[in-house]
Amino acid sequence: MNDDLSANEPTDAVAEVRTSSGPLAGLRVLELAGIGPGPYAGMLLGDLGAEVIRIERRGAESAGNTDPTLRNRRNMTLDLKSQAAVDVVLRLIERSDVLLEGFRPGVTERLGLGPEICCQRNPRLIYARITGWGQDGPLSRTAGHDINYIALTGLLHQIGDKQGRPVPPLNVIGDYGGGGLMVAFGIVCALFERARSGRGQVVDSAMIDSVISFTAPLMGLRNQGYWIDRPAANFLSGAAHFYDTYETRDGKWLAVGAIEPQFHQLLLERLGLDPAEFALGVGFQQGLYSELVEDVWPALRSKLAAAIRRYSRAELEAMFDGSDACVSPILSMQEALEHPHNVARKAFIEIDGVAQNAPVPRFSRSRPKHPQAPRAVDANTLEILKELGLSTAQIEHVLTAR
Repeated sequence: MNDDLSANEPTDAVAEVRTSSGPLAGLRVLELAGIGPGPYAGMLLGDLGAEVIRIERRGAESAGNTDPTLRNRRNMTLDLKSQAAVDVVLRLIERSDVLLEGFRPGVTERLGLGPEICCQRNPRLIYARITGWGQDGPLSRTAGHDINYIALTGLLHQIGDKQGRPVPPLNVIGDYGGGGLMVAFGIVCALFERARSGRGQVVDSAMIDSVISFTAPLMGLRNQGYWIDRPAANFLSGAAHFYDTYETRDGKWLAVGAIEPQFHQLLLERLGLDPAEFALGVGFQQGLYSELVEDVWPALRSKLAAAIRRYSRAELEAMFDGSDACVSPILSMQEALEHPHNVARKAFIEIDGVAQNAPVPRFSRSRPKHPQAPRAVDANTLEILKELGLSTAQIEHVLTAR
């Protein structure tokens, strides 16, 4: 018998990486189907190893395999207006760690699936709720979308053009940052606390609250006199020449973020601009901020724009390649897929031929498996009902009850 390890055998650490299914392996999440932030949160949790069971309404259409936010699920359809279906969900809750729902306040209570009932069935349950306005407050029962939630936080007022028109930044701030990402963070925090207390709890994740949290750095700048409360009037929103977007000779666009003096110096050197002409516009002092915004930066921006417009985007990419000038091409989504840095980091992946984002963040040891493509909305209904121990007659009753 040879006790020597083969040279081809992985070390314990490598073997552990190869066999891991992610840091959330063993976690079961029950997702009541919705749109926007809920599916995104489910994707985040599923990407990192959680088993996510998505319950969709009966009769819902499958979206195919093109939506990354619906990957890594087992899917079932139920008519939650029937007591038989509600009973199934309650049985699943007994075997789950997390319930994720994104309905308006009061909807799950009316269905018989509110937190009081569910947490009685499973005292260790993390009951995660995503809403726009929160579970209480004057607006809690009204409809809204990302643009409405960020409008009431003061954030949308900061994003726009120099004519003062606020411009919606897609729906990534409210829906996906304030909604999906924040509720996933809340879930993990509640699970950490449960490990000590043994008890579940309700996580109330309101998009408006989360977006207000995102404004903390801006409020700090405002409190220090470094922020003017209007669109395009601040060094991070297009007022400063060193933090803005510029059109190139070939009609493409460049992003410049040379805030620090040493990076600003590199920017000017590569473009052949005289640092003396830009000396007054580097950095700022308290009490002089308004003067910079109104008098100094606009003129410097015009000079920088003229210098950049002499070159194509490709020429500028080559000019700043490898430098710390904080200059980047503004890529289309297709170009982003092909950029060497994104390719090197495998930031985009393909699942069944569909290009999409890779799971984040990355872990040195508990690496998740490659994501699975979205399945049909009812792909696992029978399988899950059988796992619950339901008889054929009981399954038929659940599937036909109204």
